[in-house]
Amino acid sequence: MRMNTLAVGLLLASTLGVAPRVVAGQYIDPVRRGAPARPASANGVIDGFVSDTALRPVAFAEVVVLRTDIKLQTNASGRFQFVDVPAGQYLLIVRRLGFRPVSAIIGVNARDTLRLNFTMEPAVQLLAGVEVREAPASQRMLEFERRRKEGVGFFLTQAEIERRNLPVSADYLRYAPSITLTPSHNASGIPELVAISKREGGSLFGDGANACAMAVVIDGIPMPPRFPLELLPTPREIAGIEVYSGPSTTPQQFSGLDRRCGLIAVWTRDGY
Repeated sequence: MRMNTLAVGLLLASTLGVAPRVVAGQYIDPVRRGAPARPASANGVIDGFVSDTALRPVAFAEVVVLRTDIKLQTNASGRFQFVDVPAGQYLLIVRRLGFRPVSAIIGVNARDTLRLNFTMEPAVQLLAGVEVREAPASQRMLEFERRRKEGVGFFLTQAEIERRNLPVSADYLRYAPSITLTPSHNASGIPELVAISKREGGSLFGDGANACAMAVVIDGIPMPPRFPLELLPTPREIAGIEVYSGPSTTPQQFSGLDRRCGLIAVWTRDGY
């Protein structure tokens, strides 16, 4: 996912085969340069603003649409904009060094402008010194392997994911004994698949008020509650999956999150 913002031009193409234009970063589609004017697009627009907790604009924040190779940065005023976005549901992640990342599930309507505001909280991280003796491995996957060797929780490694070769990421979660995958409906009535916990102290199933939806974290970034599993990274992008059935088994690394119903942590491969 490391791309120059001026090269952004194929947003969401892997999802719907249609490429929107990016206004932030002054991207110009070379195919359209000098071409005759086209009829007004039936697609939508995403117009966003990113600020800190004091409502000051956050410049150069990275805005990523999950499951695509496209990202851009906010401008000096904290704004970003995608135009010609095909109607549909997407997951946006906003991150910047020194702030806690934020995420949101959004729905884009045809011929409509979706206006978004993201507030980022400051975060201070102190990193211990590391002596490098060989080619560095991903720190997050080193921690993943350490937790896997401790034997608490359910784990799927990249090798196991490749060996099983399933087409949909949610299908891998069916191997975890603490998870039930349950059909749900969002506020728009669109069916979605949600991970429900077989809790440590009981059994809460179904899609009713008592259903215990598990928290989902992608690369350490908390996802919105009752996260639609259809928005997970694709299997070819996943380096590892770990699942914890409840608060007593969830590692302290994930403290501060809602762990009452257990937690699913998904880690992507380097370069995605």
